[in-house]
Amino acid sequence: MAKTKTAFFCRNCGVQSPKWIGKCPSCGEWNTYVEEVIQRAEPGLAQGFSPKRQSAPTLITEVELSSENRIDTANEELNRVLGGGLVPGSVVLVGGEPGIGKSTLMLQVALTIKNLKVLYVSGEESEQQIRMRAERLGMGRNECYILTETSTSEILGHIAKLNPGILIIDSIQTLTSDNIDASAGSISQIRETASELQRFAKTVNVPVFLIGHITKEGTLAGPKLLEHMVDTVLQFEGDRNYGYRILRSVKNRFGSTSELGIYEMQSNGLREVSNPSEILITQHDEPVSGTAVAATIEGLRPMLIETQALVSSAAYGTPQRSCTGFDTRRLNMLLAVLEKRSGFKLGVKDVFLNIAGGLRVDDPATDLAVVSAVLSSNIDIPISSKTCFAAEVGLSGEIRPVTRVEQRVSEAEKLGFESIVISKLNLKAAKSAAKTIKVQPVSKIEEVFRLLFG
Repeated sequence: MAKTKTAFFCRNCGVQSPKWIGKCPSCGEWNTYVEEVIQRAEPGLAQGFSPKRQSAPTLITEVELSSENRIDTANEELNRVLGGGLVPGSVVLVGGEPGIGKSTLMLQVALTIKNLKVLYVSGEESEQQIRMRAERLGMGRNECYILTETSTSEILGHIAKLNPGILIIDSIQTLTSDNIDASAGSISQIRETASELQRFAKTVNVPVFLIGHITKEGTLAGPKLLEHMVDTVLQFEGDRNYGYRILRSVKNRFGSTSELGIYEMQSNGLREVSNPSEILITQHDEPVSGTAVAATIEGLRPMLIETQALVSSAAYGTPQRSCTGFDTRRLNMLLAVLEKRSGFKLGVKDVFLNIAGGLRVDDPATDLAVVSAVLSSNIDIPISSKTCFAAEVGLSGEIRPVTRVEQRVSEAEKLGFESIVISKLNLKAAKSAAKTIKVQPVSKIEEVFRLLFG
């Protein structure tokens, strides 16, 4: 019998070391190395599972091109993020905070997909718990099979008998492989179980969804190798105090990584939000100072979001700068530009900024809306609710152009806005897209102030 071999792994980043060390040379964390057994049994998958074809080197010019149809998940937002649907044989990793709705989303997909057997494997919940959630989501007619198991050999054995069209694993951290003598959730177990499932997906051409936990730093738990092994990494995020959830594509071998899907959490599951602009813009009964609407773009989707600012005298001597959903350092930069280049005395005042709806934006095109909201709150004069903004603000106080201004103008026009304030350098492209909306070009912050407040 071979001697048992062990190695040390960093729990934070997954780097391997032959001996214990106090500080990880890769991530710099202290006391994160743990010893794990790495002795392998005979390599292979479960009994009853056999590859369909033998691999052999092939000249690239002799490889047959086939346009393989993507699988419709019956979920438009998920289809958009995946790049048009689910690719057969792909491995998709879905990560997110506890309670954000990962299991709900995957069970909803399993219940709504048509003409395909779906095997939902859970290592965290019982069959009764899953059935209760399915009743709440609305089951309908489907072919969703439930399996509560954590051993990959048992799971692959059931797969060989059932022959499902889609496999969902909830979660990868609960699985164990007979090839590794280590506890579930350890780095070596995650790596080995993910490798077995990847080998299954590629050989049998069945897509696999893996639900993954995240660490307190917000990264996916387990070795970084896990993200390299899979084809697509989706991040499910959102503030649990709000009803909205965002599904972002962090990595996608079959589509764009700039797409995102938006959902609203309701009592009967996740509802797809096809037009988020109407939800993210607050309807006021009367004009309110300190609010401005920005025409931003998230991924390939144009959205209009409301920025809210509050400027008041510093009550405790030291001015406060606070942001929700916006970069605090960028707000400080914009306030410095207003102070230095335009002469607005904001250095002795508290400034609070909020992006309505619980979203977090990093599009530079929101700069002008932020500046306008701050100025509106400072002089306590409201901005017209039919005006929106799409421009970046430079350090010299100039209004800079932004990309894809045509889509921003079209989205604002579709939602009933009467005017949009942009950079003069975007004027030609904006006018070509505008039909009824008035395009107002500006080049300096002073022009914006005169345009809005006279």
